[in-house]
Amino acid sequence: MDVIELLPRIHLLRFPVGQAYLWRDGDDHGELTLIDAGPPGSAARIAEAVTALGRDPRDVRRIVLTHFHEDHVGGAGEFAALSGAEVLAHRLDAPVVRGEVAGPEPVFEDWERPLHEQAVKLLPRGDFVRPADVTELAGDEVLDIGGGAHVVHVPGHTPGSIALHLPEHGVLFTGDTVAASPVDGSVIPGVFNLDRGQVLAACERLAELDADVACFGHGDPALVQAARALRNAARA
Repeated sequence: MDVIELLPRIHLLRFPVGQAYLWRDGDDHGELTLIDAGPPGSAARIAEAVTALGRDPRDVRRIVLTHFHEDHVGGAGEFAALSGAEVLAHRLDAPVVRGEVAGPEPVFEDWERPLHEQAVKLLPRGDFVRPADVTELAGDEVLDIGGGAHVVHVPGHTPGSIALHLPEHGVLFTGDTVAASPVDGSVIPGVFNLDRGQVLAACERLAELDADVACFGHGDPALVQAARALRNAARA
């Protein structure tokens, strides 16, 4: 796992498949929030990363999950158990996060199938530790993160996909609704969706938030003029 400082308050945790973000409130000793938690088996590496930054894993107060896919929630249960962090997810995805039901399969476009097969090969096999408790979100909450983090429900990638907008800081965490292309780094709508039309509409909605920085579920974040990049993605 690679740990990359994007901004003084944001570190990117990059896994073989997918990525998560660590947000710090306040000064160097402010509480931490983890946005997504990597694939199964990631908890120990996340804890090591937090420790290497001079913090205790117990300083991570919450884990906000942008959607139920395994490469984003696989580490949540184990890391929550060792840190005591609260796990939050949208109410439509929460039953899948808890392991109560199976999530619906994406509606693949033909060109996406080989990409998905390649990604699956990099994920651990078998089930994984599920969070014991999940706080369910509706999509209109303001969380006590970064001066007020707005939960934005953006269905399409999954039924309960969410984004997290921190207007005070001009930062947007998009989950897999938006991605950066592995080919040229351009900002594109996310792949492996349930409903591409909904994803395009979600890109437009997120662009209207006028964020300066956008952190994606896959690929390099947009650290300048993120809203413009999101508008371009919505026209894809």
